[in-house]
Amino acid sequence: MSAKGSILIIDDEKEIRESLEQLLGAEGYRLATASTAEDGLKKVEEGIFDLVLLDISLPDRNGLQVLKLIKRDTPDTGVIMITAYDSSQMAFQASKEGAESYITKPWDNDKLLLEIRNALDKSRLQVENVQLRRALKRFGLPNIVGKSDRMQKVFDLITQVAPSRATVLIAGESGTGKELVAKTIHATSPRADRPFVPVNTGSMPVDLLESTLFGHVKGAFTSAIATKRGLFEVADQGTIFFDEIGTIGVETQSKLLRVIQEREFMRLGGTETIKVDVRILAATNSDLRRLVQENKFREDLYYRLNVITIPLPPLRERLGDIPLLTEHFLEKFGPENHRQGIRFTPEALKSLMDYDWPGNVRELENAVERAVVLSTGPELTADLLPEELSSNGSHAARALPTENQEGRSLFEIMESYERRVILDMLARADWSQTEAAERFKIPLSTLNQKIKRLQIDIKRRREN
Repeated sequence: MSAKGSILIIDDEKEIRESLEQLLGAEGYRLATASTAEDGLKKVEEGIFDLVLLDISLPDRNGLQVLKLIKRDTPDTGVIMITAYDSSQMAFQASKEGAESYITKPWDNDKLLLEIRNALDKSRLQVENVQLRRALKRFGLPNIVGKSDRMQKVFDLITQVAPSRATVLIAGESGTGKELVAKTIHATSPRADRPFVPVNTGSMPVDLLESTLFGHVKGAFTSAIATKRGLFEVADQGTIFFDEIGTIGVETQSKLLRVIQEREFMRLGGTETIKVDVRILAATNSDLRRLVQENKFREDLYYRLNVITIPLPPLRERLGDIPLLTEHFLEKFGPENHRQGIRFTPEALKSLMDYDWPGNVRELENAVERAVVLSTGPELTADLLPEELSSNGSHAARALPTENQEGRSLFEIMESYERRVILDMLARADWSQTEAAERFKIPLSTLNQKIKRLQIDIKRRREN
């Protein structure tokens, strides 16, 4: 397979196939071609392609039908639709069926190459995330759930840093899943078959913490009746995870710095230097830079820990992940409580979406478990949720669509909800996409993609 990627071109026009072969061959892609839907589907089945360039008008079958079959059988394969007709309805249908993008003939070569690069990057990220989840399953770890742009960046960072021995700082509010990320990094690293040792630094006195980390020799203090190994020795060849690293005292910080720099330490009361090979992961919900400025955290240790930072967004900044998280927790708690096929009502989902979630994913998990345990029927209603969810809804402007949701899937409801949220923000931003993107704290390109996918006609609404 080409290092740049392999592409299948399905088009009945010989000139189009030859033109694309010449353009893409010069870029270093591995190419294959087909002139009919049947031949194209056969090649998809026989080979592994990163991307398919698919004509909508084929002699033996509609391109949208081919798209549906490709996505059914090889969902990780990217597809870019090609057509001679510029139709917004066709583009929407192609996007709905899973196409990465939609281009018209004749195309601009630079734009086409950019679309191909973007589609291949997305396809590779999806494959890496699948591999990551398979590794999590193999090691018996729960999935990290999320499809938002912020979480996709987290997945990407995990995939990049896991194979290395680099120190990683995981930053985020309580309940965002920092330890889960640390376990994922370890489980997908070359150290996966060695120990993963978590340390809760905030719950120990200084002497006990140092004894726990570095061990002690017999007689080092009154109750030291025998020599004891510390957690650094236990974690040798593996990973040690410091939860809430900002709570460590300054004296212990200097000893921890030595371990990171020299990969060696001495037990309490001992004189023997012990060498270890330990990867260090740390988490914090504090602003370590501010603690450095207040002389509560060593600056040199901060820079040693902050080699790579993975920021975890709070749940209130990725509300679109709530349906996925909710489904995940229902799958977890349903069987545990002998409740199969249960689901939240649209009104209950509205309560979940309107809440700020100060306790983040952990609080959502608790709310879902509570609803499952207290439920008596197949539907989980709003009255089964904690009282604060109904009494403290702080997003009145984000109300779910009020039309009848009967027969609609959860994701259809959420798409309608997302459209309302974007329309509301655009209206408040006087239909300026740039200002709306800034208020949403997302890239303008991301907002434009959502506007296109949701078929929001900015021009018509400005004129009205």
